[in-house]
Amino acid sequence: MLMYGFQKHLNSEFPSQIIVDSTQFCNLACIHCPHPNFIKTDAYSGSHLNVELHKKLIDEVATDGLGICQYIRYTANGETLIHPKFDEMIEYAGKYSKTRINVTTNGVLLTEKKAKTLLDAGVNVFDISIDAFSDETYSKIRVKGDLNKVRPNVLNLIKLIKEGNYDTKLVISFVEQPLNIHETKQFENFWNDSGADFVIIRRLHSAGGAKNGIKSKMEEDFKYIKRKPCLYPWERLTITPEGDLSYCPTDWMNKSHFVHFSKTTIKEAWQSQFMYNLRQAHLSNNYKGFDFCKQCPDWIHTRWPEEGRGYSDMMQELIPSDLL
Repeated sequence: MLMYGFQKHLNSEFPSQIIVDSTQFCNLACIHCPHPNFIKTDAYSGSHLNVELHKKLIDEVATDGLGICQYIRYTANGETLIHPKFDEMIEYAGKYSKTRINVTTNGVLLTEKKAKTLLDAGVNVFDISIDAFSDETYSKIRVKGDLNKVRPNVLNLIKLIKEGNYDTKLVISFVEQPLNIHETKQFENFWNDSGADFVIIRRLHSAGGAKNGIKSKMEEDFKYIKRKPCLYPWERLTITPEGDLSYCPTDWMNKSHFVHFSKTTIKEAWQSQFMYNLRQAHLSNNYKGFDFCKQCPDWIHTRWPEEGRGYSDMMQELIPSDLL
């Protein structure tokens, strides 16, 4: 029988992963992403994460989260590399976090100079979102992007990793959707042959309900499936560009923000009454007071430890703890 709650890598003391949303800015307008509409809403403030708050986070991961937090992942609603002090942040995390560092990016700004800087700073895993094999498909999905710029950037990163003998791994990701599903196999073959350590074919989700068309289809497709608790309240916390702590990494309208990080610690927030109540809402399937979770269909795509491999499994396999 499938068990829900703290188990295996899931820990009641501290989140097993931290999501750092470094900036609200993005240089692309991908069709499966809410960002093009997000920037027109009141939720958008044009923020970059404060560097001092980031240091506070890293220091807590290295102390309260030591041996518990498996990795820090720089990703979420903006393009990570746009943050004006991103190199400084990664250098601090690489020196002091005592855990794995994952940088997720669209690869547009990943020049040779930038890649070398981040490699030297201690990035353990690069996760690069590409979503297409052909230039034509890429231009339709990753609007404002140029595959003829991104692909050489990634191939050069592979070269730098090999020539520099770095212990850094490369993940290439592909959000499978109607416009690219015919290219899935070509995409996998190309990047596996090019030297990627892992190619992820991701399932299309509604971004916490923000993509209404996707949300409606998911609700129809899964209407006969009994709802289970979402994994996220037991696994991760997100720090937003404004410095808020959020219980959901796919929230685009600030509905899951529950406390400003300057007023608490990760440990206190994780063990708070608020998070306890949130978990109970998921376990009882009674979302009174948690309307954001109630309307979200993306729980279907979260995998509990006994349900199969998840992102955390891949991270542990790519960078075993004895290599940190």
